Amino acid sequence: MALSRLAEAARFARTVRHLRPAQIGHRIRLRTQRALVGRAPGPSQTLLSRGYPPAHGGWPEAFRPLDSRVTTPWPPPGLLGSGQIRLLGEDAPIGDWSGLGQPLLWRFHLHYWDWAWPLAATRDHALFARLFDSWRHHTTFGRGEAWAPYVASLRAWSWCGQFGPLVRGTPAESAFVAALWDHTGFLRTHLELDVGGNHLIKNLKALVGLAVFFGDRSLVSATMSRLEQAVDVQVLSDGGHYELAPSYHCQVLGDLLDVSGLLSAIGEQPPGWLTGATSRMRDFLGLVLLPDGTVPLFNDGYPVPPDVLAVLEPGPPALPGATRLPDTGLVALRMGQLFVLADVGRPCPEHLPAHAHADTLSFLLYDGDQRIVTETGTSTYDPGARRDAERSTRAHSTVEIDGTDSTEVWGAFRAGHRARVNLIDCSLDGAALVLAAEHDGYRRLPGSPVHRRTWRLTPQRLDVLDEVTGSGTHHVTVRLILDPGLEAPGEQSFGGGWQTYLTEIAEGWQRLALARVLHRRQSVALPWSHEFSYRRDGAQ
Repeated sequence: MALSRLAEAARFARTVRHLRPAQIGHRIRLRTQRALVGRAPGPSQTLLSRGYPPAHGGWPEAFRPLDSRVTTPWPPPGLLGSGQIRLLGEDAPIGDWSGLGQPLLWRFHLHYWDWAWPLAATRDHALFARLFDSWRHHTTFGRGEAWAPYVASLRAWSWCGQFGPLVRGTPAESAFVAALWDHTGFLRTHLELDVGGNHLIKNLKALVGLAVFFGDRSLVSATMSRLEQAVDVQVLSDGGHYELAPSYHCQVLGDLLDVSGLLSAIGEQPPGWLTGATSRMRDFLGLVLLPDGTVPLFNDGYPVPPDVLAVLEPGPPALPGATRLPDTGLVALRMGQLFVLADVGRPCPEHLPAHAHADTLSFLLYDGDQRIVTETGTSTYDPGARRDAERSTRAHSTVEIDGTDSTEVWGAFRAGHRARVNLIDCSLDGAALVLAAEHDGYRRLPGSPVHRRTWRLTPQRLDVLDEVTGSGTHHVTVRLILDPGLEAPGEQSFGGGWQTYLTEIAEGWQRLALARVLHRRQSVALPWSHEFSYRRDGAQ
């Protein structure tokens, strides 16, 4: 027991050593504030809201936020009218707003209120008012999941946009405006400076929306200054988002486009830093989109609906050849009908490991629009076996040594030891594109193994060479996560000695990702190497 506690303490120390002191200070501040607000919600509400709400004008009618222009994620109004709600593919009663029995992510979505946009399209004032009245009588200011700052931010933005078509001029208007004013006071003092990342972008976006709603130009200006600082950190030079998860890149791009559109709607020219950031992010998104038009599921990834992608307006796709995105560590290789997207970057930002997976040197492979090598994706943020499995090295198309993860992912959002990557080659060698990189994520094992992977792509085949150097005898496992519906190629296309089996690495987003896994395991003395190939039909 003592050794176990000592190991846990050491792992925790390896995790927190990456954090900035300011992050720890902000975490203590936020937890203290949440505790105080939760113990005295009434006085806290009065103090933070600073009296009665000022005059409000709402948003310009011409402004349409991105959520109002998509339909894919939302539950049908008829289901809401029956007292049920469908989120993440799961139906549940909406009555007491607790979401009992549902995962944490589902319960967060329950309190986002973005699912109410279909009611705005049908102008169902009565149903919206009934749901709003139920929500405010079953939740308490500042308490619980409904008032996590991230959740409150998404709800505040949704409500600002839904006010015009669903609340203005109705009996619910006074209470609804008061609730939005409560959100303004709460978010002013609960910015997630401890986490940063997409959470902070959501906080600031909500504050801009609230400031415009209440006509507070000074709050607009102050919040935009904070947003500029956040964007300067989070939008990298290659256009990627610094959390290194393409699905979250889409979220942040949508947030920035919404802010830009709202500023334009009130007659303010969006600043150059904002339009420049969204332009780079659109270009990046176009370069990493897969041949079937989907977003790669690296790190915490979930499917982005096609109509959401359409309103984001991605830039043009990667051209034939090698397209290197150095800041995010992604490289796209395209030759003929074959397309490879390889992850040769760091697992996460130094100070934000929340969405990291132990997937270093994993890759995706397409033959035309047919997925060959794929990703399992992310289905839950609840800590436990399923979350552990989805973040582990064994859930990705890369090399595992001694059953150890290349990055020490643990808990729901933490990471201790991190793999350090060195890009060795990215060039054209005759008729082939060659990409080579190595990482030292297994340096903590005896003999300090280093994994090097080399991709060699021609129009007709992909050859992948894995090498592990170091010393000692180790158990080495190479895995390929194949598309579940793949009928070809056979095992021989990847060399002898492989085994094929079906395994549920994770249930997958909305229970869809049942992965077909091809693997080879052996105990070997280092150095060790193994090569496998994918050949197009008829290729030699």
